[in-house]
Amino acid sequence: MNMIYEHNNKPCIICVAITGSVPKKENNPNLPISVSEQIESTHEAFEMGATIAHCHVRNKDQTTTSDPAKFSLLMEGIHKHCKGMVVQFSTGGRSGSGYERGGMLSLRPDMASLAVGSNNFPTRVYENPPELIEWLSKQMSDNEIKPEIEVFDLSHIFQASNMFESGLIKQSPYVQFVLGIKNAMPVDKDVFDFYLKTIRRLLPKSEWCAAGIGRYQRIVNEWCIRVGGHTRTGMEDNVRIDKDTIAPSNASLVKIVVDLCNKYERPVANFVQTREILGLRPI
Repeated sequence: MNMIYEHNNKPCIICVAITGSVPKKENNPNLPISVSEQIESTHEAFEMGATIAHCHVRNKDQTTTSDPAKFSLLMEGIHKHCKGMVVQFSTGGRSGSGYERGGMLSLRPDMASLAVGSNNFPTRVYENPPELIEWLSKQMSDNEIKPEIEVFDLSHIFQASNMFESGLIKQSPYVQFVLGIKNAMPVDKDVFDFYLKTIRRLLPKSEWCAAGIGRYQRIVNEWCIRVGGHTRTGMEDNVRIDKDTIAPSNASLVKIVVDLCNKYERPVANFVQTREILGLRPI
């Protein structure tokens, strides 16, 4: 059962998106690419206060992959070195195509990302056809994986609500707004407020967070923390501390969020609280 908190003392869950599928070492040499680098970076972020690890995997040449073997090694390392941390696999379309995107779900991570509709990205269409969405949803349900709905468009909130009401999504979904990708949802406070109002109306029992891309990361972190939501940070979304400084680690970006939590007197959720808030299996 999800825990109930007053707004001002509700623990804030920090998700760290450690690598992603777009940044490369050329953008920031501190970006973790190999599984061993990812485990070390995740451990540092966990020690700083992150309790969800959003995971992509890469090949040696930095290209993207959905290789279940790599996901398995990464999850094993996180379980060993970050006891209790929530492991969330990405099923995003930049790392694979078609059903390949869910080939690692049989490993039964705690959570997995789920895009429930298509939208434009900077140079391509992010395609999520209905039959693939339904298949991914079933795989998550069959493997007792809690979906995190990635919202790139207003229609995605309505689709997530419809899927939950129809039983395609078994557990009340965790919802993430993604703001700041070119040609998709902008970083606009009025839009953010309307999306939040819509979540509260259509999915009143769902917890939510948001991610800001690039220079908008800190802004969106602050919006979330100020109004009682959770938030995401990490080098998948942003490789810089500011325009003049590259991030030395994922932990350095997590520290920015921790400092914002302190500013607004929001406690940072530990892994026990994170699992209770999200209704995940305890450790």
